[in-house]
Amino acid sequence: MKKQPNILFIMTDQQRFDTIAALGNEHIHTPNMDRLVRRGVSFTNAYSTCPVCVPARYTVRTGCEPPTMRIFTNGRSKPVHGQADTVEGRCGPYLARTMKDLGYRTFGIGKFHSSPWNEDLGYDIHLHSEELYGSPEQRAGDAYASWLHREHPEYDHLECLMGERTEMYYMPQMSAQPAECAVEGWAAAHTVEQIACADERPYFGMVSFIGPHPPFAPPIPFNRIYDPDRMPNPIKGDRETDHMDQQIPCMNDSIWAEAINEPHARILKARYYGEISYIDDCLGRILKAVEARNDADNTVICFFADHGEHLGDHHAWQKESFFDASARIPFLVSWPAQLPEDQRRSELVCLTDLFGIATKAAGTPRFREGIDLLGVLHGSAKPRGHLVGYHGLPGSDKFKIMVRVPRWKYIFLANGGREQLFDLQEDPQELRNLADSEPDTAMRMREEAIAACRQPGAQDALAGKDLKELPFRKWEWHGERIYQFDRSKGITGFPRYPAEVLKPTASKPDARDG
Repeated sequence: MKKQPNILFIMTDQQRFDTIAALGNEHIHTPNMDRLVRRGVSFTNAYSTCPVCVPARYTVRTGCEPPTMRIFTNGRSKPVHGQADTVEGRCGPYLARTMKDLGYRTFGIGKFHSSPWNEDLGYDIHLHSEELYGSPEQRAGDAYASWLHREHPEYDHLECLMGERTEMYYMPQMSAQPAECAVEGWAAAHTVEQIACADERPYFGMVSFIGPHPPFAPPIPFNRIYDPDRMPNPIKGDRETDHMDQQIPCMNDSIWAEAINEPHARILKARYYGEISYIDDCLGRILKAVEARNDADNTVICFFADHGEHLGDHHAWQKESFFDASARIPFLVSWPAQLPEDQRRSELVCLTDLFGIATKAAGTPRFREGIDLLGVLHGSAKPRGHLVGYHGLPGSDKFKIMVRVPRWKYIFLANGGREQLFDLQEDPQELRNLADSEPDTAMRMREEAIAACRQPGAQDALAGKDLKELPFRKWEWHGERIYQFDRSKGITGFPRYPAEVLKPTASKPDARDG
C-alpha cells in the first residue's frame, strides 16, 4: 500500500496573480515562489469565486461555493429554507477535520478569519495570528499576540501588530518589529516546527500568511528593496467602465483611497512587493524544512491566495470586484512523486478545487463542488467548461455574478441590471466592455449565470426565468469611514477632543476655548 503523502497548504492574503517572477513579473524578487513554480504545476487561470477574506477561506475549508455555504461577503447570511443551520451542516465536515479522519496529523497556523474568530476548524494544533482583536480576551487568546507578549514584551505596547490601519490603510509603512518577530516570521518558524515533528502519521498543514494584505508594512530591509520610480503605474480604463460596480468607488471612499495619485500608487506597489518578498523569504524556510525530510518528494504543496488586490488598477483599491486584479490568484500545485515539474496549465480552477486535491491525494476523493484537478493533470478527468463567481446577497442590489470561460468574462450587477463583457484574449487588461457590441455572447453567458442561480442558496437572485434587475442606485458615501482600531485596548475611533487621548480623565475643553 502506498504511503499517504504529506500535504501542505500555503495561503497568502490579497496576493495578485501577477506577482511571481517566474510567471512573468520582471519587477519582483520571489526566488522561493519561483522554486515552487519549478517544483510543479502553475495554473494561470485560477480564481477566487468570492473575492473577499471570509467567504474565500470558507470555500477552501468546505470545498463548496457561496450559495451552499451562504457566505457572500465578510458577514454570514441566514440559511434559506431547507438548509442546515451551520456551515458544516450545509457543506460537510471542514477540510482539517476530514483530513484528521483520513489519518492525518493536522496543524493550522496564521490567519483564519473564521466566524467566530476561535471557531473549531478541526486542527489538532491551531495557532492563530488574526489581524484585529475585538476584546482583551481575544488578544490574549491569539497565539501570535500572546507569543509577542511573552517572548518580546518590548513590542507589546503596539496597538496594531501588523501596521497601522484606519486612515493609514493605504499609506506606505515599515513594520515596527524586525523580520524574525513580525507575524510572517512567527508563522514560518512555527510551521517549520510542525513539519519537523516526529510522528508516524503524514501531516496536513495549513499556513495562512496575513500579508501582503494592507497596511503594507514590510520589516527592514524589505521596506526598501524596491524603488517606487521603477514600479509601473496602475492600469486604468475609462472611469465609467471601471466604476460600473458601485462597490469600487464606495470602498475607495471608505478607506481614504479616493484620491491616490500615481506617485503614491507606485510607492504603495513598492511596499506591497516588499511584503511579498518578505513572505517569499519566510517561504524559503518552510521549503527547507520540507526538503530536510526523507519524504520530501511525497509531499503535496499547494500555494495560493484568498483573492487579489486592485492596487490602483481600474481606479480601485482593495478587492471584492470580479476584475482579474481582485479575483484572479496565484495557484501552484506540486507533488514531485506524482506530478510534472515546471509546467503551466490554462484550465479554469478555483479555491473549491483544493478540497479535492487534498482528499484525493490522501486516497479518499471528496470533490464536493470543486473538480478533480489531480485527475485533470493525469488525464483521467475533464476540466470545467466555465467557472462562476458570486458576491453579495442574492436578491439585493449588492449581488453580482461572474461567468468565466476560456476566452470571455461576463459580469452581471443586480444594481441597475448592468452587464460587463470582456474578451480576455484581445483585451487581457479588461478595458473595453463589449456587452452591447457582442450581445449574443453576453446573452449566452447570462444564461450560464441564470443556471448557476437555480439552486436554493442563490435563487433569490432570479426573477422568474431571468436574473433579477433592481433599479440603479448610486451608493452614496456619507462620510462613514472604516475604522479599525485596537478594540482590545478599548479604542474605537478618533476622539472628539485631543485631551481625551492624552489625558483620558481630562474634562472636555470649554467651547469658548475654541
